[in-house]
Amino acid sequence: MQDHRFARRMFRWAAIYGIVVLAPLYLAPLPERGAEVSLGFIGLALVFQAVFWIIGGDPARYRALMPCAVGEKLVFGLPALALFAQGRAAPAVAVFAAIDVLLGLGFLLAWRRTA
Repeated sequence: MQDHRFARRMFRWAAIYGIVVLAPLYLAPLPERGAEVSLGFIGLALVFQAVFWIIGGDPARYRALMPCAVGEKLVFGLPALALFAQGRAAPAVAVFAAIDVLLGLGFLLAWRRTA
């Protein structure tokens, strides 16, 4: 039961954090080119916050979705950190990317600890 509690908290807090961080991006100025890519990223990431909330509701039942959740975190976090290392991304982007990588590692740990 202790392992389920960790997974439950990990996924629920990640969902809340994600909504708080992502939702305001809809109000930010869009780039002149590629606005649809930005809006698609924000929308898809927000959809995944619902997936995180669902996983957090019953981690054992939705354990099979946890590797996808890890992937969702790493697909932004790792490339953004690589771009930052090349001087092609702002420090603020690197901070959010690092948080995503840490959440991805937490999701991986939750997956391994959930029976």
